[in-house]
Amino acid sequence: MGSPTKKEIEKRMLIRQTIASMNKQIDKLEEQKKTYIEAGKQAKQRGLTAQYNLALAGLRMTISQQRRVYEMKLNFEITSQMKDMSVMTQEFLKGMGSLSKDMVKLSKDKDFETVQKQFAEAMTGMEMQTERMEAFMDETESAFSTSSAGSESDKAEIEALINNEASAFGSTEGEIEKELEALKKKMSE
Repeated sequence: MGSPTKKEIEKRMLIRQTIASMNKQIDKLEEQKKTYIEAGKQAKQRGLTAQYNLALAGLRMTISQQRRVYEMKLNFEITSQMKDMSVMTQEFLKGMGSLSKDMVKLSKDKDFETVQKQFAEAMTGMEMQTERMEAFMDETESAFSTSSAGSESDKAEIEALINNEASAFGSTEGEIEKELEALKKKMSE
């Protein structure tokens, strides 16, 4: 349920005002009852039968009115709650209808056959890409092997350069290890 509109807020305020008005009327009738009881008591003590009967009639009428106001208030509150429940049910049904429409749309849009076809197309595309990649790798390997072909003396010279660099790197690495060991000894002394 979204935020209430101005009209809904006005209706809620009217409901609260009506209930408050009924409560005031009940309180007013309660005070009136006390007044008739006191008047009846005094009339009886003084032996005023007509005034006593008048106080009893007023008391009966007040009790009857009070009962009616209670009934009206209870009916009003129950009806208001039923309206709230009806609005909530309507919102629920509207939401369920919308959700159902979305579910129908989703199930129509993506049926398994369509997804299966799309998956098969994707897998075929992947296989083709893999084959193209393998062909490309084969071509580059053969291109490098042909470009590296040269005379035997060229190959020997290149291998010697690589071996010299590798051994120089190894000795440099060994020298670094020796220096680290020497530093560790100095620090521990």
